[in-house]
Amino acid sequence: MDKKLLMNVIEPEESRVAVLEEGILEEFYVERGRSGHYAGNIYKGIVRKVEPSLQAAFVDFGAQRNGFLHLSEVVPEMGRRRRIFGSAPGDQRRPIQELLRPNQELVVQVNKEGIGEKGAALTTYLSLPGRFLVLMPGTERTGISRKLTEEERQRMKETVEALRVPKGMGIILRTAARDHLKEELERDLDYLLRLWKAVNRRIKKESAPALIYQESDLVIRTIRDIFTTETNEIIVDAEVVYDKVRDFLHMVMPRISTRVRLYQGREPLFHFFKIEAEIEKIYHRRVDLRSGAYLIIEPTEALVAIDVNSGGAKLSDDPEESAFRINLEAAREIARQVRLRDLSGVIINDFIDMRSSNHRRQVERTFAQALTRDRARSRRLRMSLFGIIELTRQRVRPSLKRTLYEECPLCQGTGLLKTTESMSLSVLRQIRSVLLKPQVKELLVTVNSQVASYLQNQRRRDLIALEEDYAKRIIITPDEKFGVEEFSMLCYDEKGQEVAIEENQRR
Repeated sequence: MDKKLLMNVIEPEESRVAVLEEGILEEFYVERGRSGHYAGNIYKGIVRKVEPSLQAAFVDFGAQRNGFLHLSEVVPEMGRRRRIFGSAPGDQRRPIQELLRPNQELVVQVNKEGIGEKGAALTTYLSLPGRFLVLMPGTERTGISRKLTEEERQRMKETVEALRVPKGMGIILRTAARDHLKEELERDLDYLLRLWKAVNRRIKKESAPALIYQESDLVIRTIRDIFTTETNEIIVDAEVVYDKVRDFLHMVMPRISTRVRLYQGREPLFHFFKIEAEIEKIYHRRVDLRSGAYLIIEPTEALVAIDVNSGGAKLSDDPEESAFRINLEAAREIARQVRLRDLSGVIINDFIDMRSSNHRRQVERTFAQALTRDRARSRRLRMSLFGIIELTRQRVRPSLKRTLYEECPLCQGTGLLKTTESMSLSVLRQIRSVLLKPQVKELLVTVNSQVASYLQNQRRRDLIALEEDYAKRIIITPDEKFGVEEFSMLCYDEKGQEVAIEENQRR
């Protein structure tokens, strides 16, 4: 199977990573700068309030909102010995008011980023992920990824037990370690132990609230968490990041570092691989299936509803058989969309009704098999008589839509609007694509006034560089009547005649 990792990191404000399998977009990730991202970070915080009724504490770790620390995430021995980290698995669980007190300092790690009015979810059980192992300071236990088969778990158990793990430390063997030698695991463990020593020094040195350890950026997380030996190629479109990726791979997987390639084409990377249009579809509520059926995906504050509609599809003269085939296709596509959109929480999947219990079980199995490709933890219930499968999926970060869109002031938060920066970058990508057309000599771009201001100020140097590089003229015109997501492009040749191309249409 041809599997590629594409890294579009040429714009400093936004990093994008796409996973292609046989040319099909299977996973997509976006990170907007580094500010506001807390998941995985370790902080030295201060307990601001202990709430016995919730059996939780609110911790100031330096963010805008205090984090939420539940009793189940508090190391049991913390209160007794007044240590800021550590564990004693045999301890009896005591009320949180006996473990923590206001103004107490403690080290916490962000489990989940906050959304809306909710603060981040915190834990005192620290973990440092590596390529093959996860180091757990203060937790003397060993674990092996549940995604490995029982045979693989038994085989890797001996390897894990042979590793020299210091007293007071625990490790978990990740799925990525499946086909790797003991020497590679030892190298990963040594790296994590050095990292923990550095973290420990900062814990002793810094005053709360303070950032102790920052989780890696999207590029390194992708290599660490997604890259496998099955990946044929990593393609990066920025030289600085290309060097960074090669250096990281050389450190953790020297044999694989030759698979990294610097993309030097003039056409934007995602346009070249023809996935930009596919990415735009991720934000649409309707997803068309090959059969003619379609999905409607509606995220709400409480849950995500996914409805399967037959549309004009008729795959058999028998309605039951037709519904069965559409549901099989929908089950595979729902699992893909859940990954692509990074949907989380409670997800209600409403399939077309089927009378046959055998058909319902087969759709269940197909759905379960499709979900095995997902790295996030999930749980599902059996299909009901009404054709509904309930799914819960782990949330670590805000969904893709929340990352790229902001609440619309015109509809008082009932809808979503693309941010000015994201829209400006989309327009800039379209400009780069159109400039490749040899007949185009002048480009007139009309956009919303905020987008125009951003392009003419923050991205002025980029526009000038494009004009010089292509020897073509770019004119940005603001129009108050345009919404943030609207823009139009008019292209002219050297005689001033309009050139009819697809991008000319108003969007």
